[in-house]
Amino acid sequence: MLVLVAPGQGAQTPGFLTPWLELPGAADRLGAWSDAIGLDLAHYGTQADADAIRDTAVAQPLLVAAGLLSAAALGDIAPGAVAGHSVGEFTAAAFAGVLDDTAALTLVRRRGLAMAEAAAITETGMSALLGGDPEVSVAHLEKLGLTPANRNGAGQIVAAGTMEQLAALNEDKPEGVRKVVPLKVAGAFHTHHMAPAVAALAGAAEAVVPADPKVRYVSNKDGAVLAGGTEVLERLVGQVASPVRWDLCMETFRELGVTALVEVCPGGTLTGLAKRALPGVRILALKTPDDLDAARELIAEHV
Repeated sequence: MLVLVAPGQGAQTPGFLTPWLELPGAADRLGAWSDAIGLDLAHYGTQADADAIRDTAVAQPLLVAAGLLSAAALGDIAPGAVAGHSVGEFTAAAFAGVLDDTAALTLVRRRGLAMAEAAAITETGMSALLGGDPEVSVAHLEKLGLTPANRNGAGQIVAAGTMEQLAALNEDKPEGVRKVVPLKVAGAFHTHHMAPAVAALAGAAEAVVPADPKVRYVSNKDGAVLAGGTEVLERLVGQVASPVRWDLCMETFRELGVTALVEVCPGGTLTGLAKRALPGVRILALKTPDDLDAARELIAEHV
């Protein structure tokens, strides 16, 4: 069984969309999305520097657009399940037919702007903990007033909170943690610091009529497979201030009998986690169009 997954914020790099826009129809599609959301996605995906695309309001729609472009290049496929990490959940919702591409990007543009506004209220950030026992680390983070915002599995937890709290974590790591790595994000996402963004996104979501998923949609909140489009949309809204449980998503993949996992552009992060947490599963990351033939072969073998 094939699982199609979409990465979250931080996976973007300068110029990563350049080779994808050489594919037939890709530039036109990206141009139409840019017009719809009022953001020049082609510029940010091909010419902007690292600081420009680190901006939450830019990074989020850029990542969703990249995921949709690369998935479309694979052709008409029918994965056994779809999922996305953080903002990648919107990409997955489009894969599943819950949202059309334009609706997904419109909501994500509003999400990014709202989260950037919420992040400006207090100086906050996120850091990845590498190694250690998850339960020990979570207890230690709570002692420091931090939130385990992403529990990614494969020994990785991401802490979120104020810069002062993160500085304290750097000086006082949980037992067994090898390293604390600051992430290139602009705020404490998936924590109570994002509550204002939840309200803003909820207002925008009122104009959207979701469809029920056409394939299994695995939720970040708890790894559950959702059958109703309304619940998917509600969770997409609440997820802004709710921790990402990618570890539980991968447990669900295992329970469903996953045999192959393909991560859409800009792939690499989630396949790295799957390599450690899902031994025996064939994995492939779409980084450039050069990866498409191998991806199609893998999909043909496992769908």
